Amino acid sequence: MTSAPLLFLHGYWHGAWCWSEVIARVTAAGRQAAAVDMAGHGLNARRPECLSRRPFDPDAVATEVSPVASVGLDEAAELLVSQIRQVGRGGPVTVVAHSMSGTVLTRAAQQAPELVGHMVYLTAFMPASDVPALAYIQSAENEGELVMPSLRADPAVIGALRFDLASEDAAYRQQLRQALFGDVDPVVADAALGLLSPDAPAGIALGATTLTRSGWGSIPRTYVTCAQDMAVRPAVQRRLIAEADAAFPDNPTSVVALNASHSPFLSVPDQVADIVTKLG
Repeated sequence: MTSAPLLFLHGYWHGAWCWSEVIARVTAAGRQAAAVDMAGHGLNARRPECLSRRPFDPDAVATEVSPVASVGLDEAAELLVSQIRQVGRGGPVTVVAHSMSGTVLTRAAQQAPELVGHMVYLTAFMPASDVPALAYIQSAENEGELVMPSLRADPAVIGALRFDLASEDAAYRQQLRQALFGDVDPVVADAALGLLSPDAPAGIALGATTLTRSGWGSIPRTYVTCAQDMAVRPAVQRRLIAEADAAFPDNPTSVVALNASHSPFLSVPDQVADIVTKLG
């Protein structure tokens, strides 16, 4: 294989499992590929006791400090750099980041640009220099998103963005599906909800990275927009691209458009696989 290996990094609450349909397709096309867990997620996740304690205490859901509250952008980027180095064996890797993992990719690429041959932001946060992802979450461009209204605790209190994934409230579960899996088959969406981690470390969204022309700004990048996204709204996606291109005009963002929700790896895996396999 002459093309660079592909490394897939999931977003908040997910794990390496979410890339299974895409991985099957890109490997069938002859590309070396691997999916990894982000810090505080997947096999690195820890569940708060309040969500499994019986009788259920809704007050504890809102107040119990998350077991992943200490995880920040520094730790997440350090882990990703080590994963990139392992997958690429020291050579360049094409990294595909979804949603919040975009801010982790940005930090990792700035720290070790020689290890990243191409950056792919799949409806992901691609923050400008010294701007945390939280600023985009709270921006006017993100109006109408459904993630923050679905949280069951104040992230400033518990150190995490917490979902009540065991809730029996049908309206709440439907809101979660619309936030993350709007165009995904309902049966698959319910299965995915069952695999999510309830807590996503707030510290990752609070971190910011100083970008340089010789670091992040030197690496080719592709942004895949998703027109139906209810977590990272299309206006935010456009702002991220515009800011990157304004900061590094000699290295403009290549843009690919999907008519998909926040989770195209589940709704249109063929299209996602086709996009990334065509990259070097």
